[in-house]
Amino acid sequence: MTAKQDLPVLVGLDGSEPSLAAAVWAATEADLRHARMRLMAVGNDSAQDEELRASLSNAAEHCREKCPQVEVVEAVEHGRPSEALVRSSAEACLLVVGSRGRGNLAEAVLGSVSTAVAMLARCPVAVIRERRTSFSVGPVVVGVDGSPASRSALRFAFDAATARQTDLVAILVWQPAHSGRSGRETLPGAVWFGLDDAQRELAAQLEEWRASHPEVLVRESVRFGHPVEELVSSASHAQLLVVGHKGAGGFERLLPGSVAHGVLHHAECPVVVVRPGQTT
Repeated sequence: MTAKQDLPVLVGLDGSEPSLAAAVWAATEADLRHARMRLMAVGNDSAQDEELRASLSNAAEHCREKCPQVEVVEAVEHGRPSEALVRSSAEACLLVVGSRGRGNLAEAVLGSVSTAVAMLARCPVAVIRERRTSFSVGPVVVGVDGSPASRSALRFAFDAATARQTDLVAILVWQPAHSGRSGRETLPGAVWFGLDDAQRELAAQLEEWRASHPEVLVRESVRFGHPVEELVSSASHAQLLVVGHKGAGGFERLLPGSVAHGVLHHAECPVVVVRPGQTT
């Protein structure tokens, strides 16, 4: 079996500007990981091959210009983009896609496909948006809820903060249980009682990773509100937002599986979705 650190960063391309931005971001990520890059374009029709190869060549040129020390391999595959990328993700340390396709290909790698691979891929998935031109400053932000997926997300986030030599902001979004009485009468006491519990839970979740990553400065934040809104707001100036998917556990209500889908559509910065048991 190939060691995880020997696996390439896989990039899904469709010839659009968002996919090119994703490839350039992935080149920097591959450089941080000392990993190879595999650029993949997928089409249903062999008549598209020339167009696909041209888009691959263009993206590879940009990646080599950005990070000349990174080895770049180009591949054209046939089939459905989401299926091909999910299948290939089993042999990748990270899958990178853009958030939206604007190319002329029959099936863009991006858009709905980016959501599909983020939910199903065998490795962590990074979805890159074009809303900002630079992601080289700011902290790594991670959502925490105590679930298996959240623990995998924490591992990814701590490793990412270490590689980037930046701070980590760990966020637990708390919502109090409804008491059946008016919010005006009961909410303040319920919030503060639950907030103490949430702060202790967050500290406990971070303890192991703080010990193994003493070089990372960690800021803890317990927020009250809607998980998607709070995470997106907190990551507005981040390099990266990391969330788990398909979590369960005592704090499941804090960061349900749909949060991953929500932040993919609204976050300004790159988003990494990590499923339980996945490693960087």
